[in-house]
Amino acid sequence: MKSEQSKPTISNMTSNHANSIALLIDADNAPAGKIEFILSELAAHGVVNIRRAYGNWTKADLAGWIKVLHENSIQPMQSFDLIKGKNATDMALVIDAMDLLYTKKLSTFCLVSSDSDFTPLIQRLRADGKEVFGFGEQKTPVPFIAACTRFIYLEEPKAAKAKLATKQKPGLVNPDTDLQTGHNLKNNAKLIKTLRNAVSASADEEGWANLSNITNRINNESPIDHRTYGFKKLVDLLEAIDLFEMRRTNSAILVRIAKVGGKKVVPKKVVHTIDDDDDGMDIPF
Repeated sequence: MKSEQSKPTISNMTSNHANSIALLIDADNAPAGKIEFILSELAAHGVVNIRRAYGNWTKADLAGWIKVLHENSIQPMQSFDLIKGKNATDMALVIDAMDLLYTKKLSTFCLVSSDSDFTPLIQRLRADGKEVFGFGEQKTPVPFIAACTRFIYLEEPKAAKAKLATKQKPGLVNPDTDLQTGHNLKNNAKLIKTLRNAVSASADEEGWANLSNITNRINNESPIDHRTYGFKKLVDLLEAIDLFEMRRTNSAILVRIAKVGGKKVVPKKVVHTIDDDDDGMDIPF
């Protein structure tokens, strides 16, 4: 008898999408025009199976969101104002997030808001082993950003706009704009510390670290995203700072710390040895 070939089942197909994402939008504190960017970014990390936007949809302020809800399969969650000047949107979103945490098999939550009131929620989700991606505007408070696994600003960095318009060399910028230049970045102590720690933790005996390992380390340690500073790639950010040495090979980009405190770092010399007999003594070569 011929053995029957196993046919794919629905359960087998859905198991391929292990990274299930819940997208929760605080429509009162998020721009509707960035929804395609948000969904595109999340697509690189999994499948957005749950999509909800919270707000009082009777308000004219949310008209922009109403236009994009159906075309992006986002479920509107109604929250009427309980009293004048005070809405119940935040509480409704938090309750739903906790319900999802305990009733759905989700690996990642995405919060779109610039409201620091959601910081305790993010901390609680991460305490349960969930990844939390945050999307917000430049006004987003630091505690909200720091609580996220990864945070991405929704505004296009001014540095990227100015660089495209002026076609200047890296590091040369217009002082009249709020740009992240190499000089400005060096003064960002938290950023520099994060980058140095990532390179050091991933480095070999000679101090060289693979860029992919550095990226993974940064993602695990900090919500920092290179695009926040106007750079499309992490390597561009590292080069602009001018505190790191780069070496490109056919298969990888290697990075090494070049300067600390304005002083050049002298790489360690690795002495290779061979054991030519059985006396346990190594001879350098």
